[in-house]
Amino acid sequence: MTAPNSAPTMHPVVQAVTQRIVERSQATRSSYLAQLEQAAARKPGAVRMGCANVAHAFAAMPQDDKVRASGLGDIAVVAQRPTHIGIVTAYNDMLSAHAPYQHYPDVVKDEARHNGATAQVAGGVPAMCDGVTQGNPGMELSLFSRDTIAMSTAIALSHDVFDCALMLGVCDKIVPGLLIGALHFGHLPTVFVPAGPMTSGLSNNDKAKVREQAAQGLVGRPELLKAESAAYHGEGTCTFYGTANSNQMLLEAMGLHVPGTAFINPANGLRPELTREAVRTVLGSKTPIGQLVDERCIVNAMVALLATGGSTNHLIHWVAVARAAGIVIDWDDFSALSDVVPLLARVYPNGSADVNHFQSAGGPGYIIRELLDAGLMHGDVLTVRPEGLRAFATVPHATADGSLQWADPGASKDDSVLRPASKPFSATGGLKLLQGSLGRSVIKVSAVPEERHIIEAPARVFDSQEALQKAFSAGELERDVVCVVRWQGPQANGMPELHKLTPPLAVLQGKGFKVALVTDGRMSGASGKVPAAIHVSPEAASGGPLAKVQDGDLIRLDAPAGTLQVLVSAAEWDARPLATMPESLRTANGIGMGRELFANMRRNALAAEQGACTWL
Repeated sequence: MTAPNSAPTMHPVVQAVTQRIVERSQATRSSYLAQLEQAAARKPGAVRMGCANVAHAFAAMPQDDKVRASGLGDIAVVAQRPTHIGIVTAYNDMLSAHAPYQHYPDVVKDEARHNGATAQVAGGVPAMCDGVTQGNPGMELSLFSRDTIAMSTAIALSHDVFDCALMLGVCDKIVPGLLIGALHFGHLPTVFVPAGPMTSGLSNNDKAKVREQAAQGLVGRPELLKAESAAYHGEGTCTFYGTANSNQMLLEAMGLHVPGTAFINPANGLRPELTREAVRTVLGSKTPIGQLVDERCIVNAMVALLATGGSTNHLIHWVAVARAAGIVIDWDDFSALSDVVPLLARVYPNGSADVNHFQSAGGPGYIIRELLDAGLMHGDVLTVRPEGLRAFATVPHATADGSLQWADPGASKDDSVLRPASKPFSATGGLKLLQGSLGRSVIKVSAVPEERHIIEAPARVFDSQEALQKAFSAGELERDVVCVVRWQGPQANGMPELHKLTPPLAVLQGKGFKVALVTDGRMSGASGKVPAAIHVSPEAASGGPLAKVQDGDLIRLDAPAGTLQVLVSAAEWDARPLATMPESLRTANGIGMGRELFANMRRNALAAEQGACTWL
């Protein structure tokens, strides 16, 4: 892994966006770095803390580890950093992606000992599966689980005896939550450790077809369950390019992984050695994560998201991640970058390939190399590797003796999946900002056929996703229609994903109707076939304009122009009162399935464009 002789010239728009983020974030970033430097200047915990504190911290460790970590043998041992690793794990065997983590701490501890260090599981964080909770009350906890995970990470690290940290997590809200939590302990060098995707099963396209057949009543539950179980069949992340796998791409682009580790299957022989390499990497890292994640690093993540047509959820999550490091970004930044970042990948739902095909074609290493060479990513950033970001433009391999080696990915192995920056699938990125009389929202255009980038049709207003599904089943939507689903924002009900709406709307679209969805809720990272203006802000529950829309209003969604308008006269629109959330929803929202415990988060949640943060 060698750096090029000369860095490519940065694209002026990428440079300009980065500079305005730097200027906008000056006060908050300076305050953050000052706090970080103060924490980093302290002596190691085992030296600084009282003897009783230290004894409690290491009481359960094997004797040799205890001596090394606590200074029982020689206090000089713990005066050298880094030496004691805190492991924060999202392990549970409810999530297929997290089941492999069960024995990772044992591997980490063993490798730490081989390197003269020690490790402890600092704590576990909750990790829920959106695939299980889609369309159910538990999904109303999903978004807020991110901030709960961040707080749990803080609790784990608050024992304050760690010199560096490893974060074990993969899926939708888990990685953003771990990252937000880690950045609040930004004085610690930190490496993220993935577990990889499951092997390919029933293709995503075939799965989607069965879902659409089930929505029409053409197949029953046995056929649908068989198809779903053939798609989701083993350990590892789901194989579509949704939020979980977008997480992994972004971590690679930020330089927070062992290079190229994102999409190696759990049972692949490389995986154990990559986990050990994560230990060696964090022990060798001298850069605290809070310094590493700067404005350039955040822009690199945004560019990687756009270049791969990644999950729309990250227009919420990475706003929150950036804010945790004192960096302020907004959807205007995403929009400006999307105008110049080419789409280099076609992975479901943006194509037929899954992430295993993506990896085989060249994977993150190919994407990062192309973006670096095109001047679309900052190559001068710090990473967890001393070689810098160019190290992440590679693919890992095993040598004859089983050790790791990295090589350039070469040309794309499948140009239907990956293309060079000189011949992209599209000259612009996969996400667009929409704004107009209905507020500000985003649309994932990379997965929507170009002929459906503009939709103009009468509105049908729904107060819940169940009401839309009922209308579809009753045959009431057999026409051109823009379905407005409101009261789905963070303050209304926790902003659940509305992934269950994709099959019925796709059926209508397949019949030739002009169909679109407009909502202040979220869609799954796997959605996109139907044009959807999502995350509409301000949300209806906080007085947003969706609360004015009535059945029959003509709505125009124009992705190329970046507009979302209700075609009602200004006088009528201004005079129209805001609807209020139906009492039945108001009394039902937040009741049952533990939702009462999240009431304070709903009350305090910021808008989607502000990351839906509950802690600012």
